[in-house]
Amino acid sequence: MIDEWVVGTLSRTLAYGTPLLLATLGEIYSERSGVLNLGVEGMMILGAVSAFATAFITGNPWLGMLFAGLAGAVASLVHGFVSITLRANQVVSGLALTMAGLGLSGLFGKGFEGEPLDATISNISVPVLKEIPYLGDILFVDQNPIVYIALAITPVLSFVLFHTSIGITIRSVGENPSAADSSGINVWLVRYLCVAFGGVLAGFAGGYLSIAYRPAWTQGMTNGMGWLVIALTIFASWNPSRGLFGAFLFGALMHLSYRLQPWVAPELLKMMPYGAAILALVVLSFGTLKKNMGAPNALQQPYRRGEK
Repeated sequence: MIDEWVVGTLSRTLAYGTPLLLATLGEIYSERSGVLNLGVEGMMILGAVSAFATAFITGNPWLGMLFAGLAGAVASLVHGFVSITLRANQVVSGLALTMAGLGLSGLFGKGFEGEPLDATISNISVPVLKEIPYLGDILFVDQNPIVYIALAITPVLSFVLFHTSIGITIRSVGENPSAADSSGINVWLVRYLCVAFGGVLAGFAGGYLSIAYRPAWTQGMTNGMGWLVIALTIFASWNPSRGLFGAFLFGALMHLSYRLQPWVAPELLKMMPYGAAILALVVLSFGTLKKNMGAPNALQQPYRRGEK
């Protein structure tokens, strides 16, 4: 009985933690380049409605995921233009993106609420591997393909960030954009690409929610996940591998909150995303603490050529 409860909890943790992981990976890349994007919630919800609408109309859920990524990218580039080109306050721009995303998704998704979705990305079981005791039941039975994709790209993105010239370029732009510029790196282009990449993964995270995890569209279905992503990025010390652990830890806590509802007040569950985000912003507001946690030196700082 206990074994079944633990296996079931860990299996659902993977499913619930996947959108957190995808969006966190994208936000890590954005912030590593020096751009804080508090619009993750807005990008995720736009990805969710875009994925559902596309899959509903075309009958192709993978095309829905593609449009989810495109929606997230377009939204992120708006933030990029405001914060990189116009050098506006990144916090204000990100908050505006979240509010805009929530509003637009409610407007465009109104006609899809309550509609059944036949074209979904179904769960699969992996032959042979599913027979492994315990691990097979947790990881290889009735899991969604997107879960495996998220798990697979995490070590790849970690390797790229810390062991390739691309990663060195991204980190140098986030640490010292003036030095990067003087060495011939296009600081603005790198930041735009990282912000767009973050938007794509946030869009994918939202798409996973609406056509894989819970094939339906309801307004506000991201339920504060974007704020958890902001906190996870910081608590993972801007490291994709640690983001993997953090995403599934938060996924476990969220899942257990439902299982333990007779003993845990539901208000605590609703409060957790916003409390985590507030705590994350407090960390960013203290320079010493921010530096000790390994934050990029130029995070939230617009780059102006000629300034140190």
